[in-house]
Amino acid sequence: MTEKPKIFLTRELPPETMSLLHDQCELTMNREDRVLEKSEIIAGIQGVDGLLCLLTDTIDADIMDANPDLKVIANFAVGFNNIDVAAATERKLPVTNTPGVLTETTADMAWALLMDAARRVSEGDRLVRTKSWNGWGPLQLLGADVSGGTLGLVGMGRIARAMAKRAIGFDMRILYWNRTRLETADERIMGAEFVELDELLTLSDFLSLHVALTPETKHLIGATELAKMKSTAILVNTARGPVVDEQALVAALQTGTIAGAGLDVYEHEPALAPELYELENVVVAPHLGSATIGTRTKMGNMAANNCLSACRGTRPANLVNPEIYV
Repeated sequence: MTEKPKIFLTRELPPETMSLLHDQCELTMNREDRVLEKSEIIAGIQGVDGLLCLLTDTIDADIMDANPDLKVIANFAVGFNNIDVAAATERKLPVTNTPGVLTETTADMAWALLMDAARRVSEGDRLVRTKSWNGWGPLQLLGADVSGGTLGLVGMGRIARAMAKRAIGFDMRILYWNRTRLETADERIMGAEFVELDELLTLSDFLSLHVALTPETKHLIGATELAKMKSTAILVNTARGPVVDEQALVAALQTGTIAGAGLDVYEHEPALAPELYELENVVVAPHLGSATIGTRTKMGNMAANNCLSACRGTRPANLVNPEIYV
């Protein structure tokens, strides 16, 4: 009988994934609902074949070197900026992620934030719940029209394309900036126009961020960029918190440089810039982009199968660093 691979899991995943792991491997795990310290991850990976970690876990060279026999780092996320991929590649250690399965769900969340911030839904909810609402008024909580507006997409990956599909239903003009421009045929299919970033900032009624976090995209949106936006514009971020200079965003919201924001990610999660807790013109969600039962289960199963494949000596399906197999 073939010996089951040994896997360390840094936090509990959806039930279907947990059943898969318990059936297919010898599983050890963090049974507390919290992020582990570095020392705890190092202790946990001793003697195991695979590490199944989350975006909230920072996996660096020290952790990799703590178990030279580690066969894979499987990330429960599309992004992988929490892992030192260069260090893993240097050690011929495969790193995997979970692309594709959360596209529509995250686009739904981005669209919900856009709608909420535009129509001031959460602000109205607070008004009613605090029993401060005295009835309908013609000037009460006036928001922005979404239909017919201009949506600016920063990045044009899967989630941005899904946002473009939603915008078509609202008769919006769709503009985008991406490091690599799409083929003309693809632009035509999506009804999207390419513009340079500065022009995107000045033309967009709603600016939605969909780029990976890299050294080049950290603080891609800062004070200079925010100053170029319309005073009526709304910023939506479901990508990564550090893509936005959070203090610059606070200042822009306080001074009316832009009208509002819808945020699902933050520069120093789980902490927010203190002012964001108090500002009425920002919707703040607790990183819910992929938070549906179906999507998180698909992510968990994909991450588990990636981990199991590599532990068994098979090339996993969703490699971040495929060059290690060359």
